[in-house]
Amino acid sequence: MLDFDEIDLRLLDLLQDDAGRSNQDLAAAAHVSPATALRRVRRLVETGVIERRLTLLASDKIGAGLQALVEIQLDRQGAEHLEAFEALAVADAAVQQCWRVSPGPDFVLVLWVADMAGYNAVVQRLFTQHANVRNVKAYFSTKRAKFEPRIDLGLLKRPSTPPGP
Repeated sequence: MLDFDEIDLRLLDLLQDDAGRSNQDLAAAAHVSPATALRRVRRLVETGVIERRLTLLASDKIGAGLQALVEIQLDRQGAEHLEAFEALAVADAAVQQCWRVSPGPDFVLVLWVADMAGYNAVVQRLFTQHANVRNVKAYFSTKRAKFEPRIDLGLLKRPSTPPGP
């Protein structure tokens, strides 16, 4: 884990709000020079703290589609079986998120498809055709009350500073 100072945290917080802002705007908002902002952001990218920058689309404005949260329980849970199903799931374009979880099901998937026919196609590709899938339990979204991919940086563990003399 990297040590972050206040400048790093300000930059990360600002980028979580809008990763598309210019370096000049980012630097001004973070109260640092453009060179400092650029150098710091490059370091955060190179160390993998910033995985990638993306654009979130308003699903209701592009034709909402159907979102499903699906619990998957495998018949055999050996490492090779878990990895095989995980590889299959993450390779499928309908899978937005793939979580290996415990206890309970082995995986929770978040799927985005155009409609129920699209969901049925995913069922055929990932669940029916895969001999190791024992149980599938799907939940279909009727309303998204909150979706916030930001991480609250105030929750990060900070190294404790020893008391002064």
